[in-house]
Amino acid sequence: MRTLLLFTILGISLSVCAQQRDAPIGIWKEYLPYNSVIDVAGGNGVIYAATPYSLFTVTLAGNSIERLSRVTGLSETGISAILYDHLQEKLVVCYSNSNIDILYRNDIINVPDLKRAAVIGDKTIYQVHALDKNYYLSTGLGVIVIDGDKYEVKDSWFIGADGQQVKVNSFTNDAVSYYAATIQGLKRANRNASNLADHTQWQLMSGVNGLPAGECQHVTVLQNKVIALAGNSLWQLNGNNWQLWYEADWPVISVSVSEDRMLICERTATGESRVVILDANASVQRTITQPGVVSFPRKAIISERDTWLADQFGGLTHFTAGSYEQYRLNSPEATASGEITVFNNTFYATAGEVNEAWNYQYNGNGFYILKDGQWDNINRFRFPQLDTLLDFVTIAVDPADESIWAGSFGGGLLHVTGSDFSVIKQNILSPALGDPASYRVSGLAFDRDHTLWVSNFGAAQPLLARKTDGSWTRFSIPFLITENALTQIISDDNNYKWIVAAKGGGLICFDPGSSIESTGDDRWKRFTNGTGNGNLPAADVRCVAKDKSDFIWVGTTNGIGVIQCSGQIFTGQGCEAAWPVVKQGNFAGYLFSGQVVRSIAVDGANRKWVATDNGVWLVSATGEEVLYQFTETNSPLLSNAVRQVTVNGKTGEVFFATARGICSFRGTATEGSQRNENVLVYPNPVPPGYNGTIGIKGLVNDAIVKITEMDGRLVYQTRALGGQAVWDGKDYRGRRISTGVYLVVISKEDRQEKTVSKIVFISK
Repeated sequence: MRTLLLFTILGISLSVCAQQRDAPIGIWKEYLPYNSVIDVAGGNGVIYAATPYSLFTVTLAGNSIERLSRVTGLSETGISAILYDHLQEKLVVCYSNSNIDILYRNDIINVPDLKRAAVIGDKTIYQVHALDKNYYLSTGLGVIVIDGDKYEVKDSWFIGADGQQVKVNSFTNDAVSYYAATIQGLKRANRNASNLADHTQWQLMSGVNGLPAGECQHVTVLQNKVIALAGNSLWQLNGNNWQLWYEADWPVISVSVSEDRMLICERTATGESRVVILDANASVQRTITQPGVVSFPRKAIISERDTWLADQFGGLTHFTAGSYEQYRLNSPEATASGEITVFNNTFYATAGEVNEAWNYQYNGNGFYILKDGQWDNINRFRFPQLDTLLDFVTIAVDPADESIWAGSFGGGLLHVTGSDFSVIKQNILSPALGDPASYRVSGLAFDRDHTLWVSNFGAAQPLLARKTDGSWTRFSIPFLITENALTQIISDDNNYKWIVAAKGGGLICFDPGSSIESTGDDRWKRFTNGTGNGNLPAADVRCVAKDKSDFIWVGTTNGIGVIQCSGQIFTGQGCEAAWPVVKQGNFAGYLFSGQVVRSIAVDGANRKWVATDNGVWLVSATGEEVLYQFTETNSPLLSNAVRQVTVNGKTGEVFFATARGICSFRGTATEGSQRNENVLVYPNPVPPGYNGTIGIKGLVNDAIVKITEMDGRLVYQTRALGGQAVWDGKDYRGRRISTGVYLVVISKEDRQEKTVSKIVFISK
């Protein structure tokens, strides 16, 4: 059982975080999309809105908003349905992987039985129905009954023909019977039947007595009337016969009942949408249409006489008698499937994607920018001039003017300067061989001369350079590369370019010499697997990173190789990759051997954050020690499938782009300062009961930090991780220190000591 909304990670509470100028070390944050709402429920003065990723609530008294996610205690990321049980005052949250949470007061009780069940079939939960203290789940298997007191599966009813599994769309009851709307039709059973797991107890009602044969999409009860949805028509049970109750003019998306009203969400193939509200006599009480708000209605309810709408594109909207209020939370509009990066304290993420074969996926979500706590979404839905630019997979920021360059895998190169958008394709880029309408940009990087380097995937000359004067130069690759598939680019301290060649092409090092335009002094080297060929762990390279020692870290489908001789690449001395050996208990092995390494980022202490399909890892500067391993099991990481990782060197925040959204962890290392100035100690004062990590940032690289009493007696000593030192609040003997004022003394490289700050420590 978890405690709801305490936001306590590694002993750090949200209330402490709010009092500090900096977020505590070890804190997790989520950056999930909140503007697509797929389900809504209400009760006890609270509206619950479900997105495909998480929840948020609106408290009617005060109109306050709160977000709920894995970071705040939910078990999963990815929601399929929710239900508020008014009788028990519990919220049932069903996840897309069949896990279930029940929120009661301040607790979250997990019910993982269905998720863990070794049952082959569709375990998706499509709808939840509450009766007494039980919850009836409409699933692809049949009806699963949850005991709401014991928080466990109570029964399973496979009610398909011959007792087979059948998809149940909806479930309800009246005083005598249970009703299940299935893809085989509407089925009914007596509530007092001795064995409801016996499929023969369930009578098929569709196809007889007036109810059309075939799938029944929904069944509900409105003022003691059983009403079933078949096609776009609603039918009422009258005795043993069915009568047409309401026939919709538009295709029906969903049906719901609240406060003695029927709410029908409808949408045409051309995108016209509305919500129709009926009374118990099928008389239309209200029709809600609002362009841009009612765009893809998923579910509507009435709470305290007002209508609340969950809309896939319009978010959550509150409709009163004469107006409406739309809740569109500050968030990215989707997940990040492409490259992420941080420049000058601003986070950038691309939403586009390609599959394992590097085929585009028609993702139109563009890219996102997080600056000063606010998200800006750049995509074709907001900016029609970007309508042909899909699958943004790479992004770079010009250090000269902070303009943005974003690469579309098929639509060309976008340059954003303020509010101006410029699309570069023909006459600069070249189309992919065999796909003449596709201009694929798959890698971007600026070097120390502010030259922009571009991977033009699949082009005859797949590498381009744009100088600061706006001139372009194209390069042919002197190696046979499958489909000329160049992707990620970085530039090292020698101004050499390191370029990933996808599809097993290895890693290319390129020195353009003193003149980009002249090819006479160009030098090339290719690294693949095998001794004498570069000695990479595998030729299928997925990522590359440069560390603070100018070592090149190469992530492959078989672990990591490190090129430590980048300055000798072209000297003929046989520079090849080394394979770091990491300690694993009493054993040792090659770093990430057998794993696909998708992204590597270097923090302020020269440690490496490594993204894999099995979570994210932090290894020491040399790669010989694993410092952290974060997975879904041991942390709030949203998904074990981590696609990209990047570090904000100023704050130490580490961003993870996962298959289920973006999240971050406040790391212990920052980039070092030129001098020990603007030193910040946080939290300060240290409150009673605080067991988290205390950070001291704004230091020079690897500074020696001493904590002393006011009379100079040494309490603790450590060395900064890059530009930040961390302390657990204990003395050198491991004892928690007493209430008092303590000095922070810094030793610079010249060994001169300087008192730079004070810490107030309150132990009780």
